[in-house]
Amino acid sequence: MSPTYGTPGLRAGAGQPVRPVTFKAGCPDCRGRFELAAGALRLVIGGSRRTTFYSFTCPECGAAVRKPAGERIVELLTGGGVSTLRSI
Repeated sequence: MSPTYGTPGLRAGAGQPVRPVTFKAGCPDCRGRFELAAGALRLVIGGSRRTTFYSFTCPECGAAVRKPAGERIVELLTGGGVSTLRSI
């Protein structure tokens, strides 16, 4: 999982360049490799390593994918605007 940045745009009213963030991902079922927008990913931060993960639907085969998320992945995903749910 690593972020990439798309074509710069302009932030409304600020005149500052904005780069949409996408994340490289892979599907363990079909072995597809692709890039996903932050909106296509969900991050769940649990009370332990076992309960902290990110998930997405494979755009190639439709499989529901769930992968563990260590500290670095959590940092990248939250910094890239991925929707985050904290569980107990």
